[in-house]
Amino acid sequence: MPDRENLKVAVIGFGYVGSCIAATLADRGFDVVGVDTDPRLIDELNAGHCRFHEHGLPELIFRGMESGRLRVTTDPAETGDADVVLIAVGTPIRDDGSLADDQLRAACRGLSRHIRRGQLVVLKSTVPPGTTRDVVLPLLESGGLTGGIDFGLAFTPERLAEGTALQELRTFPIVAGGLGQDSARDAAEFWRRALEVEVIPLDSLESAEIVKLADNWWIDLNIALANELAKFCSLYGVDVLDVISAANTIPKGKGKVNILLPSVGVGGSCLTKDPWMVWRSARRRGVDILTASAGREVNAGMPEYTAELILNELAEEGKDPASSKVAVLGLAFKNNTGDLRATPTLGVVTALRKAGVDVRLYDPLVDATRAEELFGTKPAGTLAEAAHDADCVAVLALHREFQDIDFSMLPVANTCLVLDGRAYYSKEKIESLRRLGYRYRGIGRGDSLAGRGTATVTHLTEVAA
Repeated sequence: MPDRENLKVAVIGFGYVGSCIAATLADRGFDVVGVDTDPRLIDELNAGHCRFHEHGLPELIFRGMESGRLRVTTDPAETGDADVVLIAVGTPIRDDGSLADDQLRAACRGLSRHIRRGQLVVLKSTVPPGTTRDVVLPLLESGGLTGGIDFGLAFTPERLAEGTALQELRTFPIVAGGLGQDSARDAAEFWRRALEVEVIPLDSLESAEIVKLADNWWIDLNIALANELAKFCSLYGVDVLDVISAANTIPKGKGKVNILLPSVGVGGSCLTKDPWMVWRSARRRGVDILTASAGREVNAGMPEYTAELILNELAEEGKDPASSKVAVLGLAFKNNTGDLRATPTLGVVTALRKAGVDVRLYDPLVDATRAEELFGTKPAGTLAEAAHDADCVAVLALHREFQDIDFSMLPVANTCLVLDGRAYYSKEKIESLRRLGYRYRGIGRGDSLAGRGTATVTHLTEVAA
């Protein structure tokens, strides 16, 4: 690693992860170039438009570009001048759970033509164990240089959550495993200098690769527990949030029991695929991992379960699904993001439409064109338009823009249901909804809460759509 402070860094893949890392490094004074194969993305950024809905990210990107510390390009030759090259391309899986490594292989082949002696290459894309050594290394060495001698190679998993990525990038520990001690040492030194965070060195590339899979395997399985606990609580008219809050008070190990929260389902580009990487990698070596597939099965079934809750509530009110309207608020896979990748909302909408429901969509954070392509209908332009005459308002992602909804002003139908898929409304909020005449149902909530309101909805129905 050069001793100078102003290291040059190239980031291959300017998606959610790559853009956050590149913008943060540029903000900390590094000379950064972002390389991506999508010319439209590069043109948008150079024109002052950022397609990523990450809090604070657009401002950070454009501040870096204006200062000259951050550049974006489609030219892989720009990596040749870098001291450190970070690879952050997408690594989705196929239907059988195998890695779709086309982007990764293309990035490595492109880099092999420009890699030079003394560079450190760091892979951040999530991959099955052994990928850095068995796939990335040979492709990089196809350019004529030898890994561990001419250039360094390390794996440092990305462990950020959308919506809080920039804060986590500056505070979370970095895990680093290398191709030999020199690569591991250089990777650790780079991240200490780059972000001034704790670095956890590991003995091999494979151990670092498994850390990311272990994190998401645990998260997905924990959410599956919460979702099944919610179903269990519903059998007894118990509020699952009360149960989780009380259960989480007992010490266990170095912390406490930590059951996460149930929801409409799990989405995004990581939790939906990483457990399958674990399952398939183990199966190739003759071991059946049961918990990874079990957690995926539970969470993948939650959208249909949520739709059934809505349909059952409508039926209890004597409403025919074929003549009912449901306003879905929040199309993204989680709160406060516009990311539609593997969003569980799609499963809810599909199941409702199959039952004949007229579904209206609204999400101010998602790209309207992309939403129309995915859901098959154009989202409403306003909240009031989506909620007009709705028999149910389903809050499936509680964006900041939805936190202060004035339910008294929504032009919904009488005896309207509020379906809480990810809002976790307090009991005080639920009671206020009932005073307005709404009915309430959440995932694992509803039956135990104060009696359902029977009054006519007191909203202003004359609000314009």
